[in-house]
Amino acid sequence: MPAYDPLTIAGVVSRWAAEKPDFRVLTVEGAGVREDETRKYAELWDKGRSLATGLRKLGLRPGDMVATLLANHAEFVDLMVAGSLLGAALVPIDPRTKGEKLTYMLSAANCKGVIAGDYALQELLGVREKVPSLQWVIGIPTDEGRATTAQLQAVGVRPYGEVAGCDFRGEEFPGSDPDGRMELIYTSGTTGDPKGIVMTHRRYCENAKIAPFLFGFRPDERLYSGLSLTHANAQVITLGTSLVNAIPCVLSRRFSKSRLWDITRRYGCTNFTLLGGMTTAIYAEPPKPDDADNPVRSIISAGMPAAIWNEFRKRFDVQLHEFYGAAEGGLTGNPPGVGPVGSIGKPIPTLIHRIVDDDGNDVPKDANGERVGEILFRNADGSPIKVEYYGNPEASAEKCAGGWLHMGDVVREDKDGWLFFLFRKGSGIRRNGEFINAAFIEKVIAEDRAVDDVYVYGIPTASGVPGEKDVVAAVVPKDPNLAAFDVQGLYRVCREKLEPNAVPAFIQLLHQIPKTASEKPQDRFLVEALESNPRHVHTEAR
Repeated sequence: MPAYDPLTIAGVVSRWAAEKPDFRVLTVEGAGVREDETRKYAELWDKGRSLATGLRKLGLRPGDMVATLLANHAEFVDLMVAGSLLGAALVPIDPRTKGEKLTYMLSAANCKGVIAGDYALQELLGVREKVPSLQWVIGIPTDEGRATTAQLQAVGVRPYGEVAGCDFRGEEFPGSDPDGRMELIYTSGTTGDPKGIVMTHRRYCENAKIAPFLFGFRPDERLYSGLSLTHANAQVITLGTSLVNAIPCVLSRRFSKSRLWDITRRYGCTNFTLLGGMTTAIYAEPPKPDDADNPVRSIISAGMPAAIWNEFRKRFDVQLHEFYGAAEGGLTGNPPGVGPVGSIGKPIPTLIHRIVDDDGNDVPKDANGERVGEILFRNADGSPIKVEYYGNPEASAEKCAGGWLHMGDVVREDKDGWLFFLFRKGSGIRRNGEFINAAFIEKVIAEDRAVDDVYVYGIPTASGVPGEKDVVAAVVPKDPNLAAFDVQGLYRVCREKLEPNAVPAFIQLLHQIPKTASEKPQDRFLVEALESNPRHVHTEAR
């Protein structure tokens, strides 16, 4: 068997398949409605080679791109191995993506093929003819779409089993260059067209290798994530860390806040990751007597609101390791019990940072030793940060202007060097000259027993004052009958517990808050719903 570079997925899996063939590294839990999908290292290696053989017969060659439209399935990891063996790159796309956006993402990456769950095929088939580079589509039958082989073939889709079941004996594969493309991780595209971030094998494997040290994982750790593998967090912090370091992990096909703690109990999971609005959604679940009866030791959190930080930690008896970062790079950490509540921490030792104003000048400390501005990162050894957006050299250069990674986020640094995230540039909520802390509003609303989920955002103020915004609380009631929700009762709660400036100008009722694959609420779709469905938008009766 040829040796594959240890800084590639093929190298990682082939090594562990030889050393720990029977180690069950992956479980995709069945949610009580289907059998669990599991993979030992030996199974991953064999299935990866079988799939690579089948894909090569379809013409997949080094440098080609193959997209996925999949929730979390074990087959996705098989495909990671196959792609690494063939020198092809994956383009994971949220399976909920539709229409023009799906066409754009497939076309921008020049995808040669797509592997899709049967639940995503209808949207894909609707745009297939609009993607010139697309040569084939492979469908995975699931318990959701229940597609049969005949049904797939009838619409020109190749059944996954036929491609993945090839005999790999006697086959040799070229493998991947560690500095070659492993994946394109698309940005969320909340402010424009999504950009494909080039993730190399080297960066993926090196980041996964150091994760246990950054997050203090113990030898008996068992990781969990319900986040989508189309997002860098689940890809690197959970799955990558598991694959590279032989730490077992459990994934859910999709995130479920109501089943979260039961999953950790059933599988003995000791750590999971939360992002942004997920924390408020979980906190909004009705308290249960056994909330603290779980095996979770620590949660890796990005965006835990300071307003619920201590209450969340105590209620579920967990330690919080707050961090900040992006798929492009940059990383800070606030380990449990080290930094102040609400802080995203300090840069990891391999990075240095700057805080700059709108003109790119370093912000001086004020009389209290603090400063506020956009955060930038650079490697501590002085070498410039490099980011490649596939096919977009202008955006790549802008992101790394001057050798510094421009995060686009405004932070506050206190006198001791601890950093606090304030807002994304251009998206802060300023009302009557003051910035509104959305987390406090969300906490008050989330504690209402009739509320299932909440997200607070801003829209240009009706007064037209430049830079000012009105506060909108997007609320998902527990009762699906929106007309039955007591909006004015919620306004009374807000008026009682919030400062007048923080009381929402509008309460927007929805059945579901639109979110990205990383559970990030999508403001633009909320604004569209605000304008198109005014009967579910309410103001305070005073």
